[in-house]
Amino acid sequence: MLPRSGEFDLIDAFLAPFQLARAGRAGPRRGGVVVGPGDDCAVLRPSAGKLLVATTDALIEGAHFFPGAPARSLGHRALAVNLSDIAAMGAIPSWALLSLNMPSADDSWLREFAIGFGA
Repeated sequence: MLPRSGEFDLIDAFLAPFQLARAGRAGPRRGGVVVGPGDDCAVLRPSAGKLLVATTDALIEGAHFFPGAPARSLGHRALAVNLSDIAAMGAIPSWALLSLNMPSADDSWLREFAIGFGA
């Protein structure tokens, strides 16, 4: 395990390298993101005349996947279920919201999860 002080270090270590988040708090990696990962809320600026559709479906161990499921496949599935919901609304995805709850941080698991999420 890498020494970390909290969620900002996890964001920088595992999401930023895959361009899934902005590195640190310097600025967004994608247009339309006013406030991104690491703050209490995302602030997004959709194009004029557009509507914003947002969703965050949780995946719960034992209900949505078996214990010990591969982290890479869970990362992929975490995004896929939300993209499916957006498509069902007839919307086109521009950004993704991620909420991750886990009992402890495991570097290799988080790395594999981020690879799957980014794929």
